[in-house]
Amino acid sequence: MQKESSLQKKEARDAWIMMAPAIIIMLVIAVYPILRTFWISLHQMVLTDPGSGYPFIGLKNYMKVFQDPRGMAALTFTLKFTITTVVLELIVGFAAAIIMNKKFKGRGLVRAAVLIPWAIPTTVSALMWKFIYNDQYGLFNDVLFRLGIIDKYQAWLSTSNGTFMALVITDVWKTAPFMALLILAGLQMIPNELYESAKIDGANSFQAFVKITLPMVKNTVLVALLFRTLDAFRVFDLVSVMTGGANNSESVSLYAYDNLMKFLDFGYGSALSIMVFLVVFIISLIYMKIIGKNIVG
Repeated sequence: MQKESSLQKKEARDAWIMMAPAIIIMLVIAVYPILRTFWISLHQMVLTDPGSGYPFIGLKNYMKVFQDPRGMAALTFTLKFTITTVVLELIVGFAAAIIMNKKFKGRGLVRAAVLIPWAIPTTVSALMWKFIYNDQYGLFNDVLFRLGIIDKYQAWLSTSNGTFMALVITDVWKTAPFMALLILAGLQMIPNELYESAKIDGANSFQAFVKITLPMVKNTVLVALLFRTLDAFRVFDLVSVMTGGANNSESVSLYAYDNLMKFLDFGYGSALSIMVFLVVFIISLIYMKIIGKNIVG
C-alpha cells in the first residue's frame, strides 16, 4: 500500500510538472488580462480627462450599467438575439443533421455544401448579407418582389424589426451548419440495431425519434447549445458590420467596444466587458452542470 501511495504521489507530481508550462501560459494570457480589466473597471478612467487622476470608485461602473438606458437596451437586444438565434439554429441544425445522416446519392457533396456558410468568416458573411438586404439592388427584395410577397422594395435595415430579422437570418444561415455538424456526429454514434429493434416492435418513425434519437444525442445537443449560446451572447462583428448598432441592434460587446475605443471610457467599458465575461462564465457553469448530470445519470 505504501509503495502504491508513493507511486501515485510521484505520478501526480510528474503530472503537475508537465502541466506547469501550460498553466503558466494560461495565467499570463487569460487570467491576468481578466484581473487587470476588473481592476480598471473599479476606477473612473476616462482617457480624455487625465487630470482626474483616475480615482477608485468601487462598483459604481457596474451599477451604472443598470442605470444607463443604452446599456440596458444593449443587454435586452443581446438576450433577445441569443435566445432567438440559438432556438432557430437548434431546429434548423437538427433537421439538417437528420437529413445528412440518411443514406442517399451525393450525401458527401451535400455535407460539404452545408458547411460552406460556416467556413466563411463572419465579417465577410455580414458584408455579403448587407448587400443582399440593400433597399435598391438587394437580392432579398428582388426575390420577394418576384414572388409577389412585397409590392415594392423595402429598406429592411432601416427599422428595428427589419434589422433584428435580418441579423437573425444572417446568423442562423452562418452558424446553423455548425450545430448540424455536432449533432450529425452524435447521430452517427447511434447503432442501427436500435432502430431495427424498434421497427420490429412496431414503433413508427416519430416514436423512434423520441425514444431513441433524442436520448442518445442529448449530451451532444447540450454541447452544441453551449458553444452557440456563448457565441451568440458575445456577438460583435456581425452587428458591427451589418448595422453598427443602429435601430436598437447594439449588442453589449459592441457597446463595450464603443466605450473603450470611441469614448475612451476605460472604466465603464471594462465593467461592461467583465459583465459579458461573467454572464458567459455563468452560462458555461449551468451547461456543464447539466451535461455532467446527464453523463453521470
